[in-house]
Amino acid sequence: MIEDFAARFPYIATAILLVIGLYGMMGKRSLVKQVIGLTIFQSAVILFFISGSLLEGATLPILHGVHGPEHADPDDFVNPLPHVLMLTAIVVGVGITGVALSFLISIYREFGTLDERELLDEMRK
Repeated sequence: MIEDFAARFPYIATAILLVIGLYGMMGKRSLVKQVIGLTIFQSAVILFFISGSLLEGATLPILHGVHGPEHADPDDFVNPLPHVLMLTAIVVGVGITGVALSFLISIYREFGTLDERELLDEMRK
């Protein structure tokens, strides 16, 4: 039982982070908490891609020259593409979070609140 849990731990952690992030985006009224929920949701997606690309006993493709041509089976190597894509996703996510927080500063200066319902009431006037 504990071995099954340990083997699936990255996916369980991903599911927990997805639920927390979704709740933060959909269930909270504060725009700051919604941005934090978005960041948690993004972290869950990155964890899912990285954990799905891992192979037991595989090595990096750059180490091929060290082992020689007899270890040229593609199944012996980890695909680096998901890792590179998730590194790009991290950079884009940091940029999106920065822009969202700067928008929140502007919204707070204009309306004096970051509560979603108060902002909607204020904009309807």
